[in-house]
Amino acid sequence: MKTPLYPSFGILLVDDEPAWLRSLSMTLEGPGGLSNLHQCQDSRQVMQILAGGEIGLVLLDLTMPSLSGEELLGRIVEEHPDTAVIVVSGMNQVETAVRCVKKGAFDYFVKTVEEDRLVDGVQRAVRLLELQRENRAMRRRLLYDRLEHPEVFAGIVSADKGMRSVFQYVEAIADSPQPVLITGESGTGKELVARALHALSRAGQPLVAVNVAGLDDNVFSDTLFGHARGAFTGADAPRRGMIEAAGGGTLFLDEIGDLSLASQVKLLRLLQEGEYFPLGADQPRQSRARIVVATHQDLAARQSAGSFRKDLYFRLRTHHLHLPALRERKDDIPLLLDHFLEAAASELGKKKPTPPPELSLLLSTWSFPGNVRELRAMVFDAVSSHQGRVLSMESFRRAIGGPPPSAVADHPARANPFNAVADLPTLSGAVDLLVEEALRRAQGNQTIASRLLGISQPALSKRLKAGRRQT
Repeated sequence: MKTPLYPSFGILLVDDEPAWLRSLSMTLEGPGGLSNLHQCQDSRQVMQILAGGEIGLVLLDLTMPSLSGEELLGRIVEEHPDTAVIVVSGMNQVETAVRCVKKGAFDYFVKTVEEDRLVDGVQRAVRLLELQRENRAMRRRLLYDRLEHPEVFAGIVSADKGMRSVFQYVEAIADSPQPVLITGESGTGKELVARALHALSRAGQPLVAVNVAGLDDNVFSDTLFGHARGAFTGADAPRRGMIEAAGGGTLFLDEIGDLSLASQVKLLRLLQEGEYFPLGADQPRQSRARIVVATHQDLAARQSAGSFRKDLYFRLRTHHLHLPALRERKDDIPLLLDHFLEAAASELGKKKPTPPPELSLLLSTWSFPGNVRELRAMVFDAVSSHQGRVLSMESFRRAIGGPPPSAVADHPARANPFNAVADLPTLSGAVDLLVEEALRRAQGNQTIASRLLGISQPALSKRLKAGRRQT
C-alpha cells in the first residue's frame, strides 16, 4: 500500500544547482520526514508551478540566472500570499536577510547552516501552514454548517449540534499528521470517531487499535515496538510491534490516561522524533503511522497531580476532540433507540418491535452513566426477552431503578434554585410549582413525573387530587 505524502501540500525547492537540490531533498526526506517534495532548477518556471495550487511552501535560493530569488520572492508574496517562502542562500549577509524578511519571507537560512537548524525551520513552517489550513477549513465548515463526507460518520447515530461540530473538526484535521487526543466518558463512542478519522485520512492503510490500560512498561514496549531475536529469554524469533503493523495507517491507543510514567517517556520520544527502538535493537526505526489516543480521564488534572507528563499532555492535545455524554444530547435518544432496536432484532433473528411512545420519554429521565453503550445494552436485553409486537418497558424500568440522580448533584452551583428569588413562595406553593414542572417535562405522564420527583405514582396522584379539591 502506498504511504501518504507528508505534508498534504507540496514543498518546492528552487535552486539552479542540481547537486544542492539533491542534497537538500535527502536532508528533508530523511531526518525531516518530509516526502511531498518538488524540485525546480529554472526560476522562470516557479510562478507557473505555483499556479497549479498544490504548493504550500517554497525553499528559495537568491542567486539564480534569468530571475533572481529576491525578485521572485516579491512576486510570490504578492500573487500567492498563502504560500510561505523560506530563503536558503549562500550569502551570509544580515542586510540581505532583513530585506527578505521585510519582503515577506517566513525565514532565512544560510546554506552552510547546521542541518538540524534548517530542518527545524522547515518543520516549523509546515506546522504553521497546517494550522492555518485547518483553521480555514474549520471556519468554512462552520460558516456553511456542512459536512463534506457525511458517509464517514454514518455509523455514529446523532443529530446533535455538538456532535456535528465534532464531525466538522474531524474533517478539518483529517490531513494533519499530528497526534489527536479524543476525550469523553466511557461509552461515548471514542473509537467510532477514531475510525471515522482514519477513514478520512488513511483509508486503505491499516488501523491498529491497542488498549494500553494495565500494560506495564515492558509489555507496552513489546506490544508497540516489537523485539529483536534474543532480546530476552524466550525471544527465539523477532516480533514486529503494532507501530510496524500500522505502517502508514493509524495507531489508536485507547485508555492512554492509564499509561505508566516510564511508558509515557517512550511514547513522547515516538511523537517527537518519529522513531522507536524495538526491544533488543541497536538501530532506531521510523514510524509512518498517525497516532490517535483516547481516554475517559481528565489528563489536565492528572498532569497537575504529577501522574501524567506535562510535555506529553501538550504534545497529545495538538488536536483535541471531546465527545459529549449522552445526558448532554438527550434529543439523540429516540434516534439511538430506533437504531439499536433494528440492530438487536437483526442480530437476534427477530422482527423489529414497536416501542411504546412513552419509552423515549422514560429514557430521557435517566442520566446514562454508561452513555450510548449503556443504552445499547438496555435495548438488546429488552429485545432478547421480547414477545409480541409492542416492546415492553418493564426491563427498562428495572435497569433504570429508582428516581434519577438529582440535578443538584451534577450542578452544585444550582444547589438552591431559590437563591435569586426575591419573594419566596409558600411551601405548598413551591411543591405545586415543582409538580407542575415535573408534569410538563413528562408531557403529562404521571408515572414518569413521579419518577422525576422521587415519589410513587399513587403519592403524586393523591397530591394532584388534593390540589383540585382546594381549587
